[in-house]
Amino acid sequence: MKKKPLSIVFLIAGSEPLGSAGMQADIKAITACGGYAACALTAIVDEDTTRVKQIFHMPVDLITSQAESFLGDVGANCIKTGVLPSADIIRGVAGVLKNYPEVKKVIDPVVVNSVGEKLVNDDAINAYKDELFSLATLITPNRREAEVLLGHPITNISEDIKEFGKWGCSVIVKSLDYGNMLSDWLYNAETGEVREFTKKRIDTHNVNGTGDSFSSAIATYLAKGCTLDEAVEKGEEFISKAIALGAEYEFGHGFGPVHPCFMEEKNIHERIYN
Repeated sequence: MKKKPLSIVFLIAGSEPLGSAGMQADIKAITACGGYAACALTAIVDEDTTRVKQIFHMPVDLITSQAESFLGDVGANCIKTGVLPSADIIRGVAGVLKNYPEVKKVIDPVVVNSVGEKLVNDDAINAYKDELFSLATLITPNRREAEVLLGHPITNISEDIKEFGKWGCSVIVKSLDYGNMLSDWLYNAETGEVREFTKKRIDTHNVNGTGDSFSSAIATYLAKGCTLDEAVEKGEEFISKAIALGAEYEFGHGFGPVHPCFMEEKNIHERIYN
């Protein structure tokens, strides 16, 4: 009997204790969308639902060795990065990714927090631009991150987003605020097309890890063979439902998680094994 291949997403990401962001959120989203998740750990974050307390960086050699151990043996259909907290780590990861040009790559540039404060220094931001973006199938910054990466405020998103084409990658800029509506904008570098995805704002504090879950959903659908546009469409549907369900729960005193397992258990099983 011929065995079936798994749709493998390999993560290069950090860990946190809440289970709502980082690789924990990534793994849940990938599993819910029918993929197989594995991970090289980049950092350990100590946080509660109200604040980040400290971040411990893993050694670069250990990060790259973890990645090569998995990719060199098992392989992957898509690679997705999360928090890469230093320029040295970014360059090390880029060195690994260059060895796998055939694998699709989703780069989530975690460079600022929700209020626009930088989480990494300028050397790390430049390393993203100089080393990683040219290797990416898709990068997934939110608006504040996009403005930092472009070096100027976004005033006309349908035109400004095309500037990301200078790195040769597609991009989805997330969470542009329009009152009671939010929009995500996709620029497909292969076709040159720009698309807007609009959704109603959900009144909830349970949004920690939204970006991680969304980009991991897209990575999973790319791993399953979807086109970029199809993967983003499915990722948008997934994260909207995950936020809506997560809004129904209480979690800590600050920002809680989305809820990725909105499908019935039977449907999750069928997506993974059929």
